[in-house]
Amino acid sequence: MGKVVCPWGLLTDFVTDAFIGYGIPEEDAKICTDVLLESDRRGIESHGCNRFKPIYLDRIKAGIQQPITNFEIIKETPCTAVVDGHDGMGQVIGYKSMQMAIDKAKQYGLGMVAVRNSCHYGIAGYYATMATKQGCIGMTGTNARPSVAPTFGVEGMFGTNPLTVGIPTDEEFDFVIDCATSITQNGKIEYYERIGEDVHPGTIIGLDGKEVSGDSGEALKKIRSGEAALTTLGGIGEALGGYKGYGYAMIIELLSAALQDGAYGKDLDGKDENGNIRPYHLGHFFIAIDTEHFLGEEETRKKAGEILRTIRASKKAPDQDRIYTAGEKEYLIWQERKDSGVPINESVQAEMNAVRDELGLTQYKFPWE
Repeated sequence: MGKVVCPWGLLTDFVTDAFIGYGIPEEDAKICTDVLLESDRRGIESHGCNRFKPIYLDRIKAGIQQPITNFEIIKETPCTAVVDGHDGMGQVIGYKSMQMAIDKAKQYGLGMVAVRNSCHYGIAGYYATMATKQGCIGMTGTNARPSVAPTFGVEGMFGTNPLTVGIPTDEEFDFVIDCATSITQNGKIEYYERIGEDVHPGTIIGLDGKEVSGDSGEALKKIRSGEAALTTLGGIGEALGGYKGYGYAMIIELLSAALQDGAYGKDLDGKDENGNIRPYHLGHFFIAIDTEHFLGEEETRKKAGEILRTIRASKKAPDQDRIYTAGEKEYLIWQERKDSGVPINESVQAEMNAVRDELGLTQYKFPWE
């Protein structure tokens, strides 16, 4: 769809100024921009600029997300904390919460922060990487609007609920696994709609128990109207282990709501009883484990790297050139993009033009113009 590469500096400055233009304080805007663009640095285009306007700016304009984040600590102990984000910027809430968990871990070995009343916080891997950069193992998860069906069910009862873990290594990239507990996520379906790609087989189930196929836009409408739902890892039923994805999804749902008395399931659909839009009230959790409290960061990084290199050196399938470990492909994409920029599709180009014109940011001229 006519992708054009936009330089990092131009995109960073524009996105930051746009966030500021929507009422986000400058320091918070920089955090939001960094989290957003980290998706594009890693090649996760479903969560980068693709979501800049519809997920963040439009929700601020609609009044269901607050540009000024009230980060309230409800309860705190040396190793734990419960935070209420009051429907502020999810990236700011996530950044502060993970850093709090890391700080606690540095002092006591482990730290955990549970959050309620937050908003979409971007790619979960950003927060796990915050931990690995500081010598900690990092874990995080978030619940989301209900769009995934439980095993043997057809109704969207919980979100795509990513399970994310980062472990520091001695390589150029740390081990970071960041993926939904559903086969695919809403952001991917949204992205497929933008680029004109059909739904992938087995990823969506209809109320009749059969898989939904065809046009991604139509599939999205069915998910949002309750006529269809995403499937968990392993797919429909139990034959390929769908119950495993279901179980892991429920772990994330529980840790994102039970500890902090947060919203869950159908209460995260962003609508009140009359069908009017409202804040999503999402929950997150953040865990940090300091490696220095075990045998030390250096030893941990060395051993973790050794394990990963052993796996990658194992026998490959006849038609494959290499085996990857989590975080490697994202690192390689960054190496390809770091000196050029972000490929922006035509739909996002139009959105960025509209935001620029709305805010009067006339100093910005994009490469597709």
